[in-house]
Amino acid sequence: MSRHLEVGERIVRTEALHGGITAEMRRLTIGTREGGTRDLVLRTFVDVEHAEDWLNREADALTLLTGTGVPAPGLVAVDPTAAHCEYPSLLMTHLAGRTVLDDEGLETRVPLLARQLVAIHAVRPAERPREYVALTTADTVVVPKGADAAAWAAAIDVIRRPAPPYEGRFLHRDFQPGNVLFDVPTPSPTGARITGVVDWAATSWGPADLDVAHCSTNLALLHGPAWGLRFAEAYEEAGGVLATAASARLYWRVRDALAFSEEVQLVAQPWREAGRTELTTRAVEERLDAYVTALMDTLS
Repeated sequence: MSRHLEVGERIVRTEALHGGITAEMRRLTIGTREGGTRDLVLRTFVDVEHAEDWLNREADALTLLTGTGVPAPGLVAVDPTAAHCEYPSLLMTHLAGRTVLDDEGLETRVPLLARQLVAIHAVRPAERPREYVALTTADTVVVPKGADAAAWAAAIDVIRRPAPPYEGRFLHRDFQPGNVLFDVPTPSPTGARITGVVDWAATSWGPADLDVAHCSTNLALLHGPAWGLRFAEAYEEAGGVLATAASARLYWRVRDALAFSEEVQLVAQPWREAGRTELTTRAVEERLDAYVTALMDTLS
């Protein structure tokens, strides 16, 4: 770690950052020769399968995004095989801002999220990242207790079909409020702006609909199904282009929503730790059921 600092610099403080599911995050405050400080972030994968692949992909993405205008961290160093660190790790610059998961101010943030995602999809990499990987199958979906059985059966049938044809785009693949940093002035949240997008380890090549679907599901579970349905509209209002056929739009949105059925407990925990204590596993399951039902009603 110290060999990546400037001469005369040293680590003066470390702070655990919360909210991640797969990686441990620490902010490192570095004392400079001039007596000031600067911050870096250390991302560490502890006993995580595919850590080397994820860190290599994130390092490639951060390098690619330099100079694009997308507010991503800058890559300082990466050790994907733990040759120098105790665990596979990545060191990057620290971005100002914070994640905002509250309902308040959401009507202002959703258009900002949509515009940011359109900008990410506009990136044209010289070398494409790997093709997207589907996160669920018809046979692994977990239907929540008390769910609308007919709606879920119909939704599962949707993803039994082959994936629709699509025009490929550069995807973040986990674009959602927990990976976006905001500067929100008080007392007026209407002046909010995005200061950073983090967690580029799942960067992929695939349909824009897939990234939109993922953010939509997160918004539906965090803030209610209506916000999940609203995000695709906001994306198109921001200039984004989605699949023309209603059946294709339904496929991608349902595929992502059903993927959440397998990990509701895992997803809800960091939200509660961030202060959304009312989002129990059961509450999130109920929102997921309502969202899947709404998708089948509005898009089929």
